[in-house]
Amino acid sequence: MTTQIFPERPDSPDASALIAELDAALEPFYPSANRHGYSVEKLIQQNVAFFVLREDGQAAGCGGIQFFGDEYGELKRMYVRPKFRGKGFAKMMLHHLENFARENNVRLLRLETGIHQHEAIALYEKSGFVPIPPFGEYVNSADTSLCYEKRMV
Repeated sequence: MTTQIFPERPDSPDASALIAELDAALEPFYPSANRHGYSVEKLIQQNVAFFVLREDGQAAGCGGIQFFGDEYGELKRMYVRPKFRGKGFAKMMLHHLENFARENNVRLLRLETGIHQHEAIALYEKSGFVPIPPFGEYVNSADTSLCYEKRMV
């Protein structure tokens, strides 16, 4: 098995399919006003660095990072398809995004995740992310959002 992560435009067929699957997975849990994931168009407009993880060429997951100058990077659209879960791919993508931030001289990562995303919450907490008050566009979503950050050395 070969697993690789490469930059990919969010509007590529595989990236768009992953984003659509993530949106569909979140829809039953959160009202539309509390789903903050960027659309494909907004990912491009906001210049989010986007990556697709592939196992033997098959798109298995994705993730992105939006830089706010050199102040911090915000993780966006982290997702692993259900049939690929349990293989450490989310952790692999998270490490990739952390390394990408370091390469771009950004030493603070932030993220928002939903209160029902138990696997994601566990991954972030095990990876050294600590809870913070809601920031940015999430300040009015404290009932459905959890925010985290991690300082990297």
